[in-house]
Amino acid sequence: MNSSGKRIAWIANVDEAAASGDLQRAYRRAADPKGGQVDHIMKIHSLNPASLLDHLRMYQTLMYGESPLTRAQREMIGVVVSAINRCEY
Repeated sequence: MNSSGKRIAWIANVDEAAASGDLQRAYRRAADPKGGQVDHIMKIHSLNPASLLDHLRMYQTLMYGESPLTRAQREMIGVVVSAINRCEY
């Protein structure tokens, strides 16, 4: 449960320190360039590194690809959708 007493989903994942091979390479690509950490939302793919890389490509396309929307507008859409879905991420 989270701090507000709600049940939250839990998905088995491989910690960065235990990653090897394809997963280790995928984690390196997905790591935050500033902090070096891999976001939890990416770690849910740790049992399938190909899906992690697909998720990363989709995110990069949506947030940085050619679009009539600015980066700030894209972030605002993400915030609103997360709020509507009561997503704490």
